[in-house]
Amino acid sequence: METGLIRKALLLKEIDVGSYSPLALAYIGDAVYEVLIRTKVMNQGNMQVNKMHKKSSSLVKAEAQANMIRLLMEELSEEETIIYKRGRNAKSATIARHASMMDYRMATGLEALVGYLYLAGRDERLLELIHDGLEKMGELS
Repeated sequence: METGLIRKALLLKEIDVGSYSPLALAYIGDAVYEVLIRTKVMNQGNMQVNKMHKKSSSLVKAEAQANMIRLLMEELSEEETIIYKRGRNAKSATIARHASMMDYRMATGLEALVGYLYLAGRDERLLELIHDGLEKMGELS
Protein backbone atom coordinates (compact mmCIF):
# COMPACT_ATOMS: atom_id res chain seq x y z
CA MET A 1 0.00 0.00 0.00
CA GLU A 2 2.98 2.24 -0.50
CA THR A 3 1.30 5.57 -1.22
CA GLY A 4 4.51 6.87 -2.81
CA LEU A 5 4.26 4.15 -5.43
CA ILE A 6 0.56 4.88 -5.93
CA ARG A 7 1.30 8.60 -6.41
CA LYS A 8 3.98 7.78 -8.98
CA ALA A 9 1.90 5.23 -10.90
CA LEU A 10 -1.18 7.47 -11.07
CA LEU A 11 0.75 10.73 -11.58
CA LEU A 12 -0.87 12.25 -8.51
CA LYS A 13 -0.05 15.80 -7.52
CA GLU A 14 0.92 16.78 -4.00
CA ILE A 15 -2.10 17.68 -1.89
CA ASP A 16 -2.80 19.40 1.39
CA VAL A 17 -4.57 16.61 3.26
CA GLY A 18 -5.75 19.09 5.88
CA SER A 19 -7.80 20.92 3.28
CA TYR A 20 -10.17 17.99 2.77
CA SER A 21 -13.46 17.82 4.65
CA PRO A 22 -13.81 15.07 7.25
CA LEU A 23 -16.43 13.35 5.08
CA ALA A 24 -14.07 13.39 2.07
CA LEU A 25 -11.40 11.78 4.26
CA ALA A 26 -13.95 9.21 5.44
CA TYR A 27 -14.87 8.51 1.80
CA ILE A 28 -11.36 7.33 0.93
CA GLY A 29 -10.78 5.91 4.41
CA ASP A 30 -13.77 3.61 4.04
CA ALA A 31 -12.25 2.08 0.89
CA VAL A 32 -8.75 1.78 2.35
CA TYR A 33 -10.05 0.16 5.53
CA GLU A 34 -12.14 -2.31 3.53
CA VAL A 35 -9.17 -3.29 1.34
CA LEU A 36 -7.07 -3.93 4.44
CA ILE A 37 -9.81 -6.05 6.04
CA ARG A 38 -10.46 -8.00 2.84
CA THR A 39 -6.73 -8.63 2.50
CA LYS A 40 -6.64 -10.02 6.04
CA VAL A 41 -9.67 -12.23 5.40
CA MET A 42 -8.26 -13.53 2.09
CA ASN A 43 -5.03 -14.42 3.84
CA GLN A 44 -6.89 -16.82 6.12
CA GLY A 45 -7.07 -19.26 3.22
CA ASN A 46 -9.17 -20.04 0.22
CA MET A 47 -12.86 -20.25 1.08
CA GLN A 48 -16.20 -19.55 -0.49
CA VAL A 49 -16.64 -15.92 -1.44
CA ASN A 50 -19.83 -15.75 0.63
CA LYS A 51 -17.86 -16.74 3.75
CA MET A 52 -15.20 -14.15 2.96
CA HIS A 53 -17.90 -11.53 2.51
CA LYS A 54 -19.55 -12.38 5.83
CA LYS A 55 -16.25 -12.24 7.71
CA SER A 56 -15.22 -8.97 6.03
CA SER A 57 -18.63 -7.44 6.63
CA SER A 58 -18.48 -8.31 10.31
CA LEU A 59 -15.28 -6.26 10.64
CA VAL A 60 -16.25 -3.39 8.33
CA LYS A 61 -19.68 -2.65 9.77
CA ALA A 62 -20.10 0.48 11.88
CA GLU A 63 -20.41 -1.42 15.15
CA ALA A 64 -17.03 -3.14 14.65
CA GLN A 65 -15.34 0.09 13.56
CA ALA A 66 -16.76 1.91 16.59
CA ASN A 67 -15.46 -0.88 18.82
CA MET A 68 -12.03 -0.61 17.21
CA ILE A 69 -11.75 3.15 17.72
CA ARG A 70 -12.87 2.79 21.34
CA LEU A 71 -9.98 0.36 21.86
CA LEU A 72 -7.52 2.67 20.07
CA MET A 73 -8.39 6.04 21.62
CA GLU A 74 -5.60 5.97 24.19
CA GLU A 75 -3.03 5.26 21.44
CA LEU A 76 -3.97 8.23 19.26
CA SER A 77 -1.78 11.29 19.12
CA GLU A 78 -3.34 14.69 19.74
CA GLU A 79 -3.43 15.33 15.97
CA GLU A 80 -5.06 11.95 15.29
CA THR A 81 -7.64 12.53 18.01
CA ILE A 82 -8.58 15.88 16.44
CA ILE A 83 -8.97 14.29 13.00
CA TYR A 84 -11.05 11.45 14.45
CA LYS A 85 -13.33 13.88 16.30
CA ARG A 86 -13.79 16.04 13.20
CA GLY A 87 -14.93 12.94 11.32
CA ARG A 88 -17.12 11.76 14.18
CA ASN A 89 -18.83 15.14 14.47
CA ALA A 90 -19.31 15.71 10.72
CA LYS A 91 -22.92 15.97 9.61
CA SER A 92 -23.50 13.24 7.05
CA ALA A 93 -26.35 13.23 4.55
CA THR A 94 -26.71 9.48 4.98
CA ILE A 95 -28.42 7.79 7.88
CA ALA A 96 -27.23 4.66 9.66
CA ARG A 97 -29.43 1.73 8.63
CA HIS A 98 -28.05 -1.13 10.68
CA ALA A 99 -26.17 0.76 13.37
CA SER A 100 -26.81 3.15 16.19
CA MET A 101 -26.15 6.78 15.37
CA MET A 102 -23.29 6.81 17.89
CA ASP A 103 -21.59 3.78 16.30
CA TYR A 104 -22.12 5.24 12.83
CA ARG A 105 -20.52 8.54 13.81
CA MET A 106 -17.63 6.84 15.56
CA ALA A 107 -17.08 4.66 12.48
CA THR A 108 -17.07 7.78 10.30
CA GLY A 109 -14.43 9.25 12.60
CA LEU A 110 -12.27 6.14 12.25
CA GLU A 111 -12.68 6.22 8.47
CA ALA A 112 -11.69 9.90 8.41
CA LEU A 113 -8.55 9.07 10.38
CA VAL A 114 -7.72 6.16 8.06
CA GLY A 115 -8.26 8.42 5.04
CA TYR A 116 -6.09 11.15 6.51
CA LEU A 117 -3.21 8.81 7.30
CA TYR A 118 -3.47 7.18 3.88
CA LEU A 119 -3.52 10.44 1.92
CA ALA A 120 -0.71 11.86 4.07
CA GLY A 121 1.44 8.86 3.12
CA ARG A 122 1.68 7.73 6.74
CA ASP A 123 1.24 4.07 5.87
CA GLU A 124 3.32 2.78 8.76
CA ARG A 125 1.16 4.58 11.33
CA LEU A 126 -2.04 3.56 9.56
CA LEU A 127 -1.04 -0.09 9.56
CA GLU A 128 0.13 0.12 13.18
CA LEU A 129 -3.29 1.39 14.28
CA ILE A 130 -5.23 -1.19 12.24
CA HIS A 131 -2.96 -3.97 13.56
CA ASP A 132 -3.40 -2.83 17.15
CA GLY A 133 -7.17 -2.47 16.73
CA LEU A 134 -7.57 -5.93 15.21
CA GLU A 135 -5.32 -7.40 17.88
CA LYS A 136 -7.33 -5.81 20.69
CA MET A 137 -10.51 -7.11 19.06
CA GLY A 138 -9.05 -10.64 18.99
CA GLU A 139 -9.00 -10.73 15.19
CA LEU A 140 -5.28 -11.34 14.61
CA SER A 141 -5.08 -15.10 14.93
